Amino acid sequence: MTQVGRTVVPPAKPVLIFDGDCNFCRRWISRWREATGDHIEYIPFQHPSVAERFPELPREQCEQAVQLIDTDGSIHSGAEAVFRALAVAPRSRWPLWLYQRFPGVAPVTESVYHSVATHRTGFSRLTRCLWGQHVEQPTCLFTRWLFLRFLGLIYLIAFISLWTQIDGLIGSHGITPAAQFMEMLRNWAAEHNTWDAHLIAPTLCWFSASDGFLHFLCAGGIVLSLLVIFGIATAPSLAFLWLFYLSLSVVSDIFLGYQWDALLLETGLLAVFFAPLQLSPGPAREAPPSRTMLWLLRWLLFRLMFASGVVKLATHDPTWRSLTALTFHYETQPLPTWIGWYAHQCPVWFQKFSCGVMFAIELGTPFLIFAPRRPRFIAAGAITTLMILIAATGNYCFFNLLTVALCVLLLDDAALRRFVPARWRELPANADRLRWPGWIIKPLATVVIIVTTMNLLGAFREEIPWPDPLVELHSLLSATRSFSGYGLFASMTTARPEIIIEGSDDGQTWLPYEFKYKPGDPQRRPSFVEPFQPRLDWQMWFEALRVARPRTEPSPWFLSFCEKLLRGQTQVLALLKTNPFPNAPPRYIRAMVYSYHFTDFATRRETGAWWRRELLGPYCPALSLRTSQ
Repeated sequence: MTQVGRTVVPPAKPVLIFDGDCNFCRRWISRWREATGDHIEYIPFQHPSVAERFPELPREQCEQAVQLIDTDGSIHSGAEAVFRALAVAPRSRWPLWLYQRFPGVAPVTESVYHSVATHRTGFSRLTRCLWGQHVEQPTCLFTRWLFLRFLGLIYLIAFISLWTQIDGLIGSHGITPAAQFMEMLRNWAAEHNTWDAHLIAPTLCWFSASDGFLHFLCAGGIVLSLLVIFGIATAPSLAFLWLFYLSLSVVSDIFLGYQWDALLLETGLLAVFFAPLQLSPGPAREAPPSRTMLWLLRWLLFRLMFASGVVKLATHDPTWRSLTALTFHYETQPLPTWIGWYAHQCPVWFQKFSCGVMFAIELGTPFLIFAPRRPRFIAAGAITTLMILIAATGNYCFFNLLTVALCVLLLDDAALRRFVPARWRELPANADRLRWPGWIIKPLATVVIIVTTMNLLGAFREEIPWPDPLVELHSLLSATRSFSGYGLFASMTTARPEIIIEGSDDGQTWLPYEFKYKPGDPQRRPSFVEPFQPRLDWQMWFEALRVARPRTEPSPWFLSFCEKLLRGQTQVLALLKTNPFPNAPPRYIRAMVYSYHFTDFATRRETGAWWRRELLGPYCPALSLRTSQ
């Protein structure tokens, strides 16, 4: 509060006087000094110069609260002194604005300040508990360096994985050819005389959807990923990575429509504006990362985890609400591992306990993302542990790795400094280096917050009457597949139907096609394939879920798949583990549905089988080339 009627000799710049014997005061003064720079002079009241320069200022007054002597000689104490000092920093002016403009803010903040000052010992302990030894504003140069290399590695995995399968999935002889999809879009655009198709399907494949161009996108993605890993032209490389992956996602909606594909696109797009702009950067030459983009990436992690917990409860699924979902999950998930088999054998009480821990992590720890540094570290550790456990029991492509990469952003340079080369441990601020301007970052952040908040609230309630402009904005950005709602396994699958595709030359003797990783032969042990994703195997899991729906016919892509097998298409056969007809394709193809369950310890010791299965019936009757056309 301002000391009415009391002034001192005006200093050249504001002076903040504090208790130099108080550990709590010294910690926070170090943080404020970093924010205000040379604009404020900080002096402990025990220093002899205080009495010499400001003899009119009583020592008792300095012992009770911090004092700010302004350049006009006026004295301010307590919370107001703190707010006035911080207001010299552009991003810290809002507390003083609230203090001066909103009724009730001043007395409340002064009361809080008095309470803290009276119990400084306790609050000092609380500060150590929440911030540790580093109360100062954290820096994130090392954090950004590590995160971007992590992201480059994930992009590299994604493009290599897709390149090995792209001919059989969307090539000219693949299951759903990209060229046919683009031809359909061109015909629609020509028929309606509109460019809307380019907005609905933003892809470079408008230029070409040939096999060569698809290979170029994959190869280009690999090269760009390596540039990011080695820190060369990071921002433009990330921009092209996002564009290349988006282009492939648009023309391969069936096989690249998973939540982690959307997560990679959103992370990759935000990372463009988080990355340094130097063409050959190094931590010693980079401008500090944008704090706005850092918090948008943390906001992404919050939405990913919190929405995953919310959707499980919002669907009113009885297995999630009774904590029994994990008694089904390990054997019904798309591609379990052999560790998942063992996890399934655990007693029900342990499965319920594990489910409760999962809910605590998904619904509780996301809020620690916005807490001080030590609670953030706890959130990073808890989420990373959950991702490791998920990766150990199921194959979820690069999803777990990408989530862990986002957890890196909850750390700071002080936490990572011990792990970096000595020459990097003391880096200059480089605040004047090239960086993204605010007129780009601020509008982008506003749009991202609006659209992603709409997605998050949609997890609680699907029908929300949003204003028309927001609906149009959401629809426009949804086409980029970069701002999605998240939430895996909203409803737990309690049964595991598996589609077994069989071929025959005579309609009597049927031989099965074996997939590379999805369950087939009950004797075959579930394997690890992550972070690689066998996208056909994954899509077969979703196709099998259609069995439970009444009067459901096979999907068009599935019928196309069967037709390719009848034609003996080598690009499609390369996606499978075995081809029971190596000399010539079969005359007939059919699909049978089996119910699969994990065996128990006794059965596996006796038979060696990891699965037991029961025939449910046909999914697709016998097809020939004539009937499939």
